[in-house]
Amino acid sequence: MHPNKPATLHLENGAEFKGHSFGYDQAIDGEVVFSTAMVGYPESLTDPSYSGQILCVTFPLVGNYGVPEDSVEGNLSTLFESEKIHVRGLVISDYSFKYSHWNAKKSLDEWLKEHKIPGIYGIDTRELTKILREKGSMLGKILPEGATLEKMEDPNLVNQVDVVSCKEVIRYGNGDKKIVLVDCGVKHNIIRCLLRRGVEIIRVPWDYDFSKLEYDGLFISNGPGNPDFCNITVENIKRALNEEKPIFGICMGNQLLSKAGGAQTFKLKYGHRSHNQPVRMANTNRCFITSQNHGYAVDNNTLGGDWEPLFINMNDSTNEGIRHKSKPFFSCQFHPEASSGPTDTEFLFDDFIKLL
Repeated sequence: MHPNKPATLHLENGAEFKGHSFGYDQAIDGEVVFSTAMVGYPESLTDPSYSGQILCVTFPLVGNYGVPEDSVEGNLSTLFESEKIHVRGLVISDYSFKYSHWNAKKSLDEWLKEHKIPGIYGIDTRELTKILREKGSMLGKILPEGATLEKMEDPNLVNQVDVVSCKEVIRYGNGDKKIVLVDCGVKHNIIRCLLRRGVEIIRVPWDYDFSKLEYDGLFISNGPGNPDFCNITVENIKRALNEEKPIFGICMGNQLLSKAGGAQTFKLKYGHRSHNQPVRMANTNRCFITSQNHGYAVDNNTLGGDWEPLFINMNDSTNEGIRHKSKPFFSCQFHPEASSGPTDTEFLFDDFIKLL
């Protein structure tokens, strides 16, 4: 028998799911979202794009391969996607109290306790996912037995990019070409992918005026929340569009580059969070399986005349990337670095480097 006490997941529409508490013992609120990824919970939980959110993992068995011991070398996590867990809480069906993996050093329960992140297990995640698909992502709270939390704060009213972005300039590598990386909540495997291609990276905060820096290419990272909070970043990108230096954006970077080009964004009903999102390269028959984590999308109908879609989602026909018709600017909504997930589109990093 395991001593985990009862807990309840409350949704803002009144739905309740009874289960058991694990991880850190406290009440927590956030936006409840779901991911259909079958593996990669250490990477998902440390992804800054989940800031402010309670994550429901739809794959039923979670925790069976434990958590590795991470370290930070040169301001870069060796195994995870950032230095800490960013989800507000974790919701799963069946928690594996026993774990087995050659690289595991601790259990998921122990790891959550270290980072003070509460979780709930033993609920019907299929039913929860059905509700989120039909009604859309909604606010919720995890209440261990005896805990109270009267008001649920909406994380979408907070600039989550400002919460997770670095606060000072950080440099990596020493290649011949210099890339300014605008950190909106960058996943560390993006930095690893760029460093493997022999470049120097200048990582700057989301609202940093990088125009005063000497660089060969501009990269705009992924990040959480509503892109409308990042008008400062958009204005900085607009100035960069007047030059010819290559620009590459991923996820939030796709949305901010699109806004700088005059397009608009909108909130998806329940977002794209999985390892199996199919996308098609526009005007071709080339299709890819991609890893994604975002709740907003670009409105293709608002793209300016100088821009065109680069990729299209094959499930709902939403935008998955844009490119400029004459200048070396492009972006993708999915994650070509895919940690975790399929690496089918990592060639986009090569395409960017070739433009420098």
